[in-house]
Parts: sequence; structure tokens; C-alpha cells
Amino acid sequence: MSFSRRNFLIATGVAAASTSVLSACSSSDSKGSRDNVPSVSKSEAVNIPVGTKADSAGPAPEVKGAVKGGTIYSLDQFDMDHMDPAQIYVSTEGAITVPIMRGLTGYKIDDKGNCTLVGDAATDAGTMKNGGKTWSFTLKDGIKWEDGAEVSMDDLRHTFERLFASFVTEGPRYVQQWLVGGDKYKGPYSGKHLDSLEISGKTITFHLTEARTDFNYTLAMRGYSLVPKKHDTKEKYDKRPFSCGPYKIGDRKIGKSLTYVRNEHWDAATDPIRNAYPDKYVFQFGFELIASTDRYMADKGNDQYTMSIFNEVAPERIAQVLTNAKYKERVLTQVDTVTYYWPINMTRVKDVKVRQAINWAWPHQQLQTIRGGKATSELATTILSPVTPGYEKFDLYGVDKKPGGDPAKAKALLKEAGKLGQKLVIAYQHSDNAVKSAVAIKNALEAAGFQVVNKQVDKSTFYTQIGKVDNDFDLFAAGWSPDWPNGYSVFYPCWSGKNIGDGRSNYAQLNDPSVNKAIDAAAKIADPEEANKAWGKVDRQIMELAAVVPDYHSIRNWMHGSKVGNVVFDAGNTCIALCKLYAKK
Repeated sequence: MSFSRRNFLIATGVAAASTSVLSACSSSDSKGSRDNVPSVSKSEAVNIPVGTKADSAGPAPEVKGAVKGGTIYSLDQFDMDHMDPAQIYVSTEGAITVPIMRGLTGYKIDDKGNCTLVGDAATDAGTMKNGGKTWSFTLKDGIKWEDGAEVSMDDLRHTFERLFASFVTEGPRYVQQWLVGGDKYKGPYSGKHLDSLEISGKTITFHLTEARTDFNYTLAMRGYSLVPKKHDTKEKYDKRPFSCGPYKIGDRKIGKSLTYVRNEHWDAATDPIRNAYPDKYVFQFGFELIASTDRYMADKGNDQYTMSIFNEVAPERIAQVLTNAKYKERVLTQVDTVTYYWPINMTRVKDVKVRQAINWAWPHQQLQTIRGGKATSELATTILSPVTPGYEKFDLYGVDKKPGGDPAKAKALLKEAGKLGQKLVIAYQHSDNAVKSAVAIKNALEAAGFQVVNKQVDKSTFYTQIGKVDNDFDLFAAGWSPDWPNGYSVFYPCWSGKNIGDGRSNYAQLNDPSVNKAIDAAAKIADPEEANKAWGKVDRQIMELAAVVPDYHSIRNWMHGSKVGNVVFDAGNTCIALCKLYAKK
């Protein structure tokens, strides 16, 4: 998921072969370097198995020592662009909505931090038939919306039918792509149902155009959380979604704050995933990294009960925080699955030598220093992260030998192409860190013979802006965490020509026939080892076209207040597990 996550991972066939999916391991399982910094490239993958029906029963495992009551706060840079699940494809939006939204499946975290795929609103993680072309899920009894009405089968069908509405432009497209007849269906608002969604009693059955042995993992994405038919306000739902989780929206001031209060109609006995210890969550927006880090370090008043969805330790404070035992004990350090990169707009920058020149000139090391050094990231040379199945190590543009960039090599390529002085318009988010990075990139590219124009884009709508087909940018900051463990959920959404359109995540608008063919072929490979090899080749193929500049693989450092209990990582949603937190007395 673009940040990924879209928050935002699995080669086709992995689930069939092992009933499991791989995800990045926690930092405690990583093989650290000599200076105790976790290594992305040396991290081992951990297993996210499919749970049993018993695993899918509530309540969620209790957190040892947790107490009920109090308020958990956040300090973050920006509000959510979307809260309609159908529009959610950014990891921060997915993370913040876990306490109020439930899907048919989801990720359960045990007391050791291990993740299991289970039935959330469904009684189990689904029944696969017909080699994966048919999937059935049965709705649990007793799940209620915030108005006390029971979640109905009409709600389930409506949730998936509304994905086809014209106003849904930002979310994942897997279900729309796979459901039989989805290519012609226009949504439920004219009164028509989609025949490939079959309702019988309390069971919904999905009829797919292709075998998807990982479909139950797909439905765990926040983009497929449930929506009540009665309270579907279409476009307006994006600002005020309805809850069937342990919390509901109590107050929202766009751009400033979002408050969750208890949903008195939530029944813990139906929910294997969510604990509900705090009485309230108050998410506060508008805080740059230095401001939030300084408040965490001071640890006074309500800030003792504060954590962040997005904000990590400011680069300027990394060394101070991580070398001080008092501060470091309040930092969750986590190797993430995300690769941050800069897609190059293929409709505007058409010469491969120009795109290759951008890669050769890229100031990887300078940007890493701005982020806070090796404690925050590893330099990337590939699209896939080292912790994603299918990763193959290669370095086409000399990053390992010259991490500061090779302006001479870049300028020579520009000269060959007859493009010395070519103008590049670069989009970046308006934040302190992004501004510094944009300056470093501008200087490096201009040293290589480009003319660079930097344009700030409002951070709350950044992905919406760069996701428009008709945009005015040549290069933009983006990132991707696999939607569930594998190559397909990286390369289809981000690099297939079939996924070009407003709100889609093929930001480079790459539509290369050979790449499209390779993605389609890899998706059909049942053997996981062979599939992983194929995804590694797709990665290299795209990098040979220089459709993107891979920037870095992330190491997260989230700081929190001293009275926030049980700050743990949710590997399924690649975020802090909000529903495992509690306020210490």
C-alpha cells in the first residue's frame, strides 16, 4: 500500500503451498549490525499463518498488565485524506481506522507480537473452492453498527458492490478486477446487484475470474472494511464513516483533530483482533517531526499518554534519542516492508537515457543523512524490499559504489540523448524533512545537467495529486508496502499498464508490453520459488527501463510517552497496533 501502506506482500501460490504469507520480521528478530542498528537486508521474514475457526472467535487476547480507562493521544503531521474504506490505500489511513472498521478477515496479534490471519467479521478466514476461483465467508452473529443495528448480509453485499461506484477512485482495485462481471458493473445505486456476489443465509460467496489462493489476505486490507447500506452517504462517507468496531468518531475537526469514543454496541466476544482499553483516542494533527519529538522527550502532562501514527523521531534528534537509554526505552524500532522511491512520469520523460541519468545522479547518501543516517534506512537499488518474497539483489546504477551519485556519468547520458538542460518538475510534500530533501535532489540533478523546478504539494492531498493521470510533474516522492506478502501486490498495482487511471497507484504510468506480459505470467506461477524468481526478474526489467528511482528501505523509529502501555508492531497492517495500547495509571 502506498505510504504504502499503501501501508502500505505474496507471490501467487504461496498461500496455496503453505497456507501462510511472509512479512517483515520485528526488530527483535532482525540481525543487527555492530552498532546495534537493525539491518533490512539481513532481516528474516516471519510467518503470518491462516488461523483456525477457534482463532477467529473473540475476545482478543488480553494484554498482560493492561488497564481500562484514560485517553491515548497522538502527535502527527497531517490529517487523513480519506476515511471511506473504499478510498483507503495509504498506510496511515489504514492504521488509524483499525479501531472503528472491521472487515471479513483481519490480523490477530498474540502476546508475543506474532500475527495470524483470522476471520474478523467472518467466522473464519474463509473457505476456498474451485482452485481459488470461489471463496465463501460466513458472517458472525452479534456484530452491530454504532446505532445498535446488526451488520446484515445486505451490508456485506453493499460493501463490495459500492467499490464499483464512479466516486471510488483511490482505493485498491483487486476485488473489482477479480469479480466476474466486474468489468461491466457500475455499482449498486441504480438498484442492480452483481451476480458474482452470492448471498445465502449468512454466507457471502465471491466468484472470481481467476484463481486467487490469497484472496482471504486481500480482504484483510482496510480498503475492504464493511460499510452499512443504510448509512452510506456516498461521497460524504469519506468524512464521517460509520463504525462496527470498539470505537466510533466522537468529533472531527478536519486538519486539526480526530476523536474516537467508545462504541457501546461493540461486543468483544465477536472480535478476535481488537482490545479496547482506553476510553478515548484523541489524534492531533499539524505537528512537524521536531515538534513532536521534543514533546516526547520532555514527556510532560498529556504527552505522557501520546504516540504517533506517522511521525517518527526527527532526523535531527535520532542520535540524541537512540544513544540515551532513558529515551530509547520509549522507542519502537521496526524494520518495515516499505520501499520509498521516486516514480518518473513516463508520459513526460520518454527518453530512457534521461531516466537513467536521473538514477545515476541521485544523491542517496545525502538523503539518508537528512533522514538521520543508517538508523533510519538502508539505501535501495531495487523496487522490492529485501524482506519481501521475490527480492533479488542487483544495482544497475552504481549506488553501492557511489552512494552520493555519479553526476559525470549522468551528464554523459544526457549529452548522448541531446537533452542537456532538460527541465524536470519535481513534486514533494510540504514538511521540514521533504523541503531539505528536495533541495539536495535539485542540487544533485542540476550538477548532472538538468534544470530542476521544485513544487510543494499539500501533504494531506499529496497522493491524490500525484495519482492524477493528467498531472504536471516529472518526478514525485512515493512508496509502497506490499498489500500482503508477495511480488504481485507490488508489481500489479504499481507497475502494470492495466492499472493506470486517476487514483491508481501506477504513478509512473508505465505501460510497457513486455513488463505487462511478465507481470501477468508471474501471477500465474503456482510454485512459490519459481514465482519469486519471476518477480525478481520483473523488478530488474522495470529498473532497466529506469521508470523509477528506488530511494530507501525504511527502519521505523516511533517514540511515545512514558504512560503509553504495550506499544507493539502490527505486521499485518504495518503500523503500531492501536488496539493493543493502554493508558498506564
